[in-house]
Amino acid sequence: MKSLLGTPALAPSTTPQPKSGATAGGSALGSDLATFSGAGSEVSQTAGDTEARMDKVASIQAALAAGTYNVSAGAVASKVVDSMLGG
Repeated sequence: MKSLLGTPALAPSTTPQPKSGATAGGSALGSDLATFSGAGSEVSQTAGDTEARMDKVASIQAALAAGTYNVSAGAVASKVVDSMLGG
């Protein structure tokens, strides 16, 4: 099965750790575990390159605060239609 990123799914890369507060008896209430898939690991690795994106976010936030941020209605409509058509 392929992951959301179009690459083969990998085995979990982390060992499941019990929630804090889990009992030694292993009751159902304290036995919740979480694991991350290979796709999650790939996403977290690429998220390290956020400096350029943060600059863009800051400039958009400044434009929003100043009331000067404008988006073409045609551009929005085009993206909505593309999204609906799977493009």
